[in-house]
Amino acid sequence: MTYVVAVRALCEFTAKTGDLDLRFTPSPTAQEGIAGHGVVTSRRDDDYQTEISLSGDFGPLHVRGRADGYDIRANRLEEIKTYRGDLKKMPDNQRALHWAQVKIYGHLLCKDQGLEKIHLALVYFDIGSQKETVLHEDHTAADLQTYFEQQCGLFLQWAQQEMAHRAERDLQLKAMRFPYGDFRPGQRQLAEAMYRASNRKVCLLAQAPTGIGKTVGSLFPMLKASADHGIDKVFFLAAKTSGRQMALDAVDLIREGAPLLPLRTLEMAAKSTACVNPDKACHGESCPLAKGFYDRLPAARESALAIMAPSESGSAPPALDRDTLRAIALAHNVCPYYLSSEMARWCDIVIGDYNYYFDSSAMLYSLTQLNDWKVNILVDEAHNMVSRARKMYSADMEHDGLRQLRKIVPDELKKPLDRVHKQWNQLEKDQTAEYQSYAELPEKFMGALQTASTAISDYMADHPGYVEPDLQSFYFNALMFARLAESFGDHALFDIEKAPGARASNSNSVLCIRNIVPAPYLKPRFESTHTTALFSATLSPWNYFGDMLGMPETTAWVDVESPFVAEQLSVQVAQHISTRYAHRQQSLRPIAELMGQQYATQRGNYLAFFSSFDYMEKAANQFSELYPEVPVWRQSRRMDEAERAQFLDRFTLDSEGIGFAVLGGSFGEGVDLPGARLIGAFVATLGLPQVNPVNEQIRQRMETIFGAGYDYTYTYPGMQKVVQAAGRVIRTQSDRGTVYLIDDRFGRPEIQELMPNWWRIDRYAPIPQTRPAK
Repeated sequence: MTYVVAVRALCEFTAKTGDLDLRFTPSPTAQEGIAGHGVVTSRRDDDYQTEISLSGDFGPLHVRGRADGYDIRANRLEEIKTYRGDLKKMPDNQRALHWAQVKIYGHLLCKDQGLEKIHLALVYFDIGSQKETVLHEDHTAADLQTYFEQQCGLFLQWAQQEMAHRAERDLQLKAMRFPYGDFRPGQRQLAEAMYRASNRKVCLLAQAPTGIGKTVGSLFPMLKASADHGIDKVFFLAAKTSGRQMALDAVDLIREGAPLLPLRTLEMAAKSTACVNPDKACHGESCPLAKGFYDRLPAARESALAIMAPSESGSAPPALDRDTLRAIALAHNVCPYYLSSEMARWCDIVIGDYNYYFDSSAMLYSLTQLNDWKVNILVDEAHNMVSRARKMYSADMEHDGLRQLRKIVPDELKKPLDRVHKQWNQLEKDQTAEYQSYAELPEKFMGALQTASTAISDYMADHPGYVEPDLQSFYFNALMFARLAESFGDHALFDIEKAPGARASNSNSVLCIRNIVPAPYLKPRFESTHTTALFSATLSPWNYFGDMLGMPETTAWVDVESPFVAEQLSVQVAQHISTRYAHRQQSLRPIAELMGQQYATQRGNYLAFFSSFDYMEKAANQFSELYPEVPVWRQSRRMDEAERAQFLDRFTLDSEGIGFAVLGGSFGEGVDLPGARLIGAFVATLGLPQVNPVNEQIRQRMETIFGAGYDYTYTYPGMQKVVQAAGRVIRTQSDRGTVYLIDDRFGRPEIQELMPNWWRIDRYAPIPQTRPAK
């Protein structure tokens, strides 16, 4: 068996020592790096070779990579690194890593071309000044071969351990049986679609009803595919913490049925929650967990792997969830977040948020590219992907924030920030409307912003102990603006929204580069995987998701048959009520009466969904006035995790009452209240996004690109929320319940086409109200 390792991955494992140090950052963007390499290579002679594929073997190790450039006449191999700031501030261990890489490439080239000696060069190219700094070393082929063998020797024991793990993992996966013994209705269809997609190497959109066990039904076939199709890793990506926990639970269930399966599972937490010392910077002079990080990393890595190994007792070993990993990290005095980044290299399943693979600086995507992994990705509750991906590739800045920042920053930064402020003032002066969208980015403003971000980067490198959260926030926003500016096009808007009624001389405004079609960014991510399967109860119409997310043309589609039947759910359309904004006040009493009649007919637990907190509060007040004897509890703004749990704890098998909530909020999806815990729902809205200048600009752009502006902007996103909310009622095959869709528009055929096929929709006939008004 051969173990393939990239040159950079080999060197990072064997040659990286000392402190974790993020001061010499950020590196140039990917586009700037590519452009910088192009500038350097364009300055070389015509016979200069670029992107040279090289490889070599050491026992079972197969080391491969691409050298940046080779000057045949000078017999000089070059490794090109782009950077910003002062090169003297580059950490020594980062420079040592670069030399290790070029030495490995030097050996591979000498062996490939029969060279006895070679001239090695590190070429550092400053993106700002466009100047090169070149560091030289001369080496014999014999010396480089010795160095290559030393590095491979250091890695070989680890590689042999990993090969043994992979062989045993695949053997046990092939023998693995479905943990429940048999599939639930619909679950087998989903699992087969997942496996076939991996077998065909295509992406998949899978619409599957709630309650069939989608998490286990997706993970199990993808694990089977890992052994059968040579998959290195499975990434399970979720929109919320609850989704990650369901994945961890599914892994535990699978491993209980296969205790000998050496399946390494990692849960990745956000840096903000994993950080132990948020008041300190990520370098050894500030944070004790960064000092000597790479020296202590090997022992921490071994401990993390040991805890996931099958035990002699036959019990299933635990996953490396965030609490377990944190405990290991602190026991070895290393940073938990960066230990999790390291462990992602050595785990079979990585569970995390969407952004770990799909955002602009996605760590799992970078590792996949670096190591040439073959990965399968599962995207849970994928109806959230459009809105989440839009946020990943959008950035905004508020003028008042800059005004306040200028008062507290060091003197060295006041001048560059003043230039940004001056250009911002001019934009506000030129704009007469409160909101305006622009076809082009403001060149002078973007130039000032770039200059300011460079100045901030230099200052933070010179003053590693200086920590100012507001400055860091501005800095990262400025960098994001610069990255998004490089790819600005029809998929995005640049807009300025001024505060209403503000004086032109001192107005506040928000500038935004607003992504509205994530497809250009996500398309390469899908293409980099073996298979990506997106699954949710609401993924129709499929062309909407295909268009917005940039799914490949070969993407497969499956609409999993529901295990539920129409008799389980009474779906009533209250067409006599309009919940349009202009009609909301007069809708309150009819809605309350409808809810009161249903509650009197069948007492129990209900959820009532409204389009906003204001509408929800008015409806709850009206209902409580008419029916004071009915228990009522309400979702509040900015609920924390404990408050959300308290809200859901009111839904018991013996309780009665109505919980009032906002559609699209915490309780509209991902909530499991089977049986008597929830017997019905009232949805008093189509869930349409608010009609405002931003959404109208999006509608116009959707019309231009796809010819379906209103549906892509309003109808489809709204109805996904409606179906998700209604899906809280029927969770098992023994559940029975009622859903009221309250608005005349729910009676339209084109709206009902977006509802689940198994629903039987009836028109609600209101009962004349005989109860005296209070």
